[in-house]
Amino acid sequence: MSRRRRSVMSEDLKVELAKDLGFYDTVRKEGWGGIKAKDAGNMVKRAIELAERAASKQP
Repeated sequence: MSRRRRSVMSEDLKVELAKDLGFYDTVRKEGWGGIKAKDAGNMVKRAIELAERAASKQP
């Protein structure tokens, strides 16, 4: 029995990050399951960096 996890990141953010990190073609051809674990980790790392940067700019 497989559980479906609800994504914390929006689809738009994931696509933007995949494009920035250079593996969007894989996502487009194979879906999110086709990316390497390293790419997924880099995507999460970049999302955290963006969130931290946004949080530090808030008063």
